[in-house]
Amino acid sequence: MNVYDTANRLASEIKQSEEYANYKMAKQALDLNINLKEKMMEFEKARYEVQLEMMQTGKQNEEKYKKMQELYAKLIENEEAKRFFEAETKFNIVIADVNKIIGEAVRDVI
Repeated sequence: MNVYDTANRLASEIKQSEEYANYKMAKQALDLNINLKEKMMEFEKARYEVQLEMMQTGKQNEEKYKKMQELYAKLIENEEAKRFFEAETKFNIVIADVNKIIGEAVRDVI
């Protein structure tokens, strides 16, 4: 069996998963709501800045983290945004699980 064929089959199965379909629909719905999409982009920028600073310094900037939390709290009051975050989380869990399985399979050479 060719490993690339298996990888392509896995990619196809991921795209057919409920988690992928729900995430894609939630993202499409979000893209149609310009105001909400802008707020989401502001949150994503804040989240990125918090993660980047944590990786660079090993410390969390409390001010930036608090701002990110406030943006998130406002966003999840909106059902559409809440559905998006839930779908995103479930999809990311699937991807993380797949990566973990692959990582464990090759652990002896990494």
